[in-house]
Amino acid sequence: MKIIAVGMNYAAHNKELHHTLELSEPTIFLKSDSALLKDGKPFFIPDFSSEVHYETEIVIRVCRLGKSIAERFAHRYYDEVTVGIDFTARDLQRRLRERGLPWELSKSFDNSAVIGSFIPLAEAGDINHLPFHLEINGERVQTGDTADMLFKVDQIIAYVSRFFTLKIGDLIYTGTPSGVGPVKIGDHLEGYLGERKLLDFYVR
Repeated sequence: MKIIAVGMNYAAHNKELHHTLELSEPTIFLKSDSALLKDGKPFFIPDFSSEVHYETEIVIRVCRLGKSIAERFAHRYYDEVTVGIDFTARDLQRRLRERGLPWELSKSFDNSAVIGSFIPLAEAGDINHLPFHLEINGERVQTGDTADMLFKVDQIIAYVSRFFTLKIGDLIYTGTPSGVGPVKIGDHLEGYLGERKLLDFYVR
């Protein structure tokens, strides 16, 4: 099982992090299989970071084996969706980027890929227009809609499958909108697809 993630896929988020790149193709990174955190289990802040940020994202699950998938056929390769959190050790990421080093350590650490309960795409609606949001301690902190993605899901599938064979059960995190921020011990995170809560866990 692979966890594939898309970086810088919402213009407003790129602006808040001062990224000025004009992207001609998706920015892809991987998370380790040990990054997966599910079933509402708590997230423990790691001891190597003092600035762990939440990044709320729509996550799709691959349902067919595929390689070099044409964009027009990409919709056949996923059928479930949920809300997830791509946790980022922002302080570590900054240090690594400043030195021109790979920044996987800040993104791929244990339990950094949280997923909620998956629902059939048929229940969720149009993949290109899915509203979602995150609440922390009952306050909405991040709101997004897949309509605002720079690269749509089918484009991501087609692009990624040029490099990796997609396998059943692979997860694709599709990018985060603006509004990211830090978490602290005791925070209660709840993620919604529309008004349907799919994600619910605590920070320890």
